[in-house]
Amino acid sequence: MSEKLLRVGTTYLPVLSVELSTKWYINKLGAKLCYQDKNKSILNFANQSIFLVKSKENQSSNFYDIFGNEHFSLTFEVNGLNALETIQQEFKEKQIRVGEIEERGHTGKNFIFFDLNGNKFDVWSELSPDFKKKTNLNKLM
Repeated sequence: MSEKLLRVGTTYLPVLSVELSTKWYINKLGAKLCYQDKNKSILNFANQSIFLVKSKENQSSNFYDIFGNEHFSLTFEVNGLNALETIQQEFKEKQIRVGEIEERGHTGKNFIFFDLNGNKFDVWSELSPDFKKKTNLNKLM
């Protein structure tokens, strides 16, 4: 195979109200609105497009692992433990439902948070070295 998948460009999330969810992502997470109609909105943040898609009730991007634990399908990265602690505190101040910072037996620490539709997300304190290199982030620090 000569071609490779280069990046994740878009993530689709189920929401009950496109309008309310769009406002939540803009106000709470700093997303930028690119397009919206009654069935979907397209947001840009965290270096990708997020589509909020009107769905039926009781839908989320979460799934259950073999032990019955509800699992997130998406992890956001921040640049270090200080950034992780700061963003967790900011989320709390914005009244976003967040979990505690935890160690999971690998490099870095994590916490989880939920959007207003119950979609569960993870935040990890270790920014990808490849992303740092591509964005020249090391030079800015």
